Amino acid sequence: METGRSNSQMKLVSGDAGYLLEDVPHLTDYIPDIPTYPNPLRFNPAYSVVKQYFVDMDDTVAQKCVCWRLGRFYWFQGQDWLSHEAWKIVVHKDSPRGIHFRRAGPRQKVYFDSDEVHACIVTCGGLCPGLNTVIRELVCGLSHMYGVNKVLGIDGGYRGFYAKNTVTLTPKVVNDIHKRGGTIIGTSRGGHDTSKIVDSIQDRGINQVYIIGGDGTQKGAAAIYEEIRKRGLKVAVAGIPKTIDNDIPVIDKSFGFDTAVEEAQRAINAAHVEAESTENGVGVVKLMGRYSGFIAMYATLASRDVDCCLIPESPFYLEGKGGLFEFIEKRLKENGHMVIVIAEGAGQELLSERMQSGDQKDESGNKLLRDVGLWISHRIKDHFANQRKMLLTLKYIDPTYMIRAIPSNASDNVYCTLLAQSAVHGAMAGYTGFTSGLVNGRHTYIPFNLKSHHVNLRAAFYEPICSGLNIAST
Repeated sequence: METGRSNSQMKLVSGDAGYLLEDVPHLTDYIPDIPTYPNPLRFNPAYSVVKQYFVDMDDTVAQKCVCWRLGRFYWFQGQDWLSHEAWKIVVHKDSPRGIHFRRAGPRQKVYFDSDEVHACIVTCGGLCPGLNTVIRELVCGLSHMYGVNKVLGIDGGYRGFYAKNTVTLTPKVVNDIHKRGGTIIGTSRGGHDTSKIVDSIQDRGINQVYIIGGDGTQKGAAAIYEEIRKRGLKVAVAGIPKTIDNDIPVIDKSFGFDTAVEEAQRAINAAHVEAESTENGVGVVKLMGRYSGFIAMYATLASRDVDCCLIPESPFYLEGKGGLFEFIEKRLKENGHMVIVIAEGAGQELLSERMQSGDQKDESGNKLLRDVGLWISHRIKDHFANQRKMLLTLKYIDPTYMIRAIPSNASDNVYCTLLAQSAVHGAMAGYTGFTSGLVNGRHTYIPFNLKSHHVNLRAAFYEPICSGLNIAST
């Protein structure tokens, strides 16, 4: 195999048949001769009985699966995967093996002595179900698996490193926090000052940094890692990706997504009850999804009560043949009521210049969006009242902040636990500048260099299910 490096964040290892490992940095890349220690899990009775528990240094996970169906090869990754028996994973000697990531998990040796570890945890950006669970499992994982006793919570996001006090976190302090929504250490947008943050890390003697946040937060984590590397500090930087929109590429899903889809059902159900209880009733539900419509799409497919789903990936128009107004009128004549689900980023290009926010951005660097749900509700009511002279009753529901603030469900609690433990294993093994994520069902370490992704409108499951449920999706 040949090893190269595109930048200090990612190492590229090439092999036979198109194999390419997008590796993550290691402390030994810039600090030679770091002493190693036996992994404490060897002596932990809960783990010592498990055969082959430790991950081999050469274990990697493929970003995509090569599958065979009906005489053809297909590439799949993440949500594009269709788990039916008709699809078969195959190994073909001439098939390109593609991009791989380093498999997550505990290693035989660690690069930190448990007594020397001084870890910190920070949460940034908007709220998301599961934040407290991730915090809890980072603290408990460090303590119960590796015997680490010094863990700080950075209060209030990135600016908390230099502007606020810290919170001491112990297993007792975090014992029940997974039952609550939000984050016990607070969060904020913006406030990233790389030099001040790394100064604080250095002054406090912190040597493991766990950063929970979305795209902007992970970019900040990458900058922190670069500065730490430049200064030659023995500090591991690990990210846990957070976005309720589920728009992180490569990984199968982001934590909190299952909870968000489940909670969205309540809003859709309420909109359906309101709509079917009146003549020509229309329920409009706006869900999260700035650039990607995963929550809107999955909630729509799960509810069976939605007539039309509007997402950012697929433009739509209101008037004329094939427009939204025509579809609404048709569905009302057929059923007497209907429900529309719209992602917050859908239809932004339709807003008038007067209403658009232009290039304004929030402190995390996200473009400010207008309330497309409220706007489209007014447009629907105006069109049918003034142009079609048709009486309808419209109810608009925006459950965004209710969904963000709830605790994670059972599925997300398990996922948060595995993400957090994978991050801990990686940091203790000396890896740095990485984010922990699930790829094709395996936990991996992924470099800090990924962009958002979108719903694949041609995915194997998307159109057939929409058609089978008689859902209009533009």
